[in-house]
Amino acid sequence: MERTAINPVDWSKELGFHQGELVVGASRTLHISGQTAMSPKGQPLHEGDLAAQLALSLDNLEAVLAAADMDLTHLVRLNVYTTDVDQLFQHYGVLAGRLGAAGVAPTTTMLGVTRLAIPGQLVELEGTAVDG
Repeated sequence: MERTAINPVDWSKELGFHQGELVVGASRTLHISGQTAMSPKGQPLHEGDLAAQLALSLDNLEAVLAAADMDLTHLVRLNVYTTDVDQLFQHYGVLAGRLGAAGVAPTTTMLGVTRLAIPGQLVELEGTAVDG
């Protein structure tokens, strides 16, 4: 699989994401449902703590990747939904640090929403991963 970052502008690279990623030769594509701060038994955790919810949501996203024999390096698309964009920006380093450590800068969209499906959840991560 070959990945090529597409960046007609440079500002997004400073924030840790590419404007686009061209993927050639991918043989598997994994579409990952929104991952929140849920326990393995489906119980919401860390109510009111966005940083902890973000970290656990990312752990849960990585668990889905691992179950498909993938990891963060396969992530080409990440959608971030939050009920508080300003608060998320205060804790964005949690996400950016993990992606940076993996050497990946997937295309990313962040959306502020009124609420998420599970009451008390503040952030949800949805992704697409590919491998070749």
